[in-house]
Amino acid sequence: MGKQSSKKKRRSDRSADTAEIIAFAGAKFTAARALPPIAPLTPTQGAYLAALRSSPQVIVVGPAGTGKTWIAATHAADLYRTRKIDRIVLSRPNVPCGRSLGFFPGSLNDKFAPWAAPVIEAIKERIGKAAFEIALKNGDIEMVPFEVMRGRSWKDAFVLLDEAQNTTPAEMKTFLTRVGENCLTVVDGDVSQCDLAAESGLRVVIDMIRTRNLPVPVIEFGREDIVRSGLCAMWVEAFEDMEAQTQPRA
Repeated sequence: MGKQSSKKKRRSDRSADTAEIIAFAGAKFTAARALPPIAPLTPTQGAYLAALRSSPQVIVVGPAGTGKTWIAATHAADLYRTRKIDRIVLSRPNVPCGRSLGFFPGSLNDKFAPWAAPVIEAIKERIGKAAFEIALKNGDIEMVPFEVMRGRSWKDAFVLLDEAQNTTPAEMKTFLTRVGENCLTVVDGDVSQCDLAAESGLRVVIDMIRTRNLPVPVIEFGREDIVRSGLCAMWVEAFEDMEAQTQPRA
């Protein structure tokens, strides 16, 4: 009886190994196959892509629907699948849950995944679901919430901070000082959608770049760059106009 059980276990282990090998082979095929380059849909998207290819750090701001996150995630996926970087590091402030991930079940990745969903989907589209799952399992794609960021450092990686308008200045300092050698860092957000009662770290960093003339390009999208949909553009314009009308006059 013991021998039969042992044989069943070995067959089960071999099946699991085989499934993983097949998945890995599929992932390698996805990574190797030729994909068309990212095509900018507006001049500002073109400037954004040029900045990503020429600068180790890029700040990008603007309204929803302009491609800020999608372009960054897709560019990161292309760098990874062509082996120009070893890792992709994703971070995003989780303000709506009171800066706590404890409400979600599962591992740290499981808890963080709902916040990183837009980035994850863009990467999966580019490298394939199997390749993404293997990269996540191997630690080549890492999701890092601010709760565990202090003391970390990264190198040979694409590092993306999404929804950066919801970081405090102290959190922004923590994030930017984690970046090591051979990293491409993208910080994106919409300062008009800051959910903090305090000052936005994204706004502080942009002011520092401009006042100190730091060599970090700041790409600014406007209403004319919204490519998500006509409805998206309509609502962004409507809310911006309403907010402008309610601003107190100097």
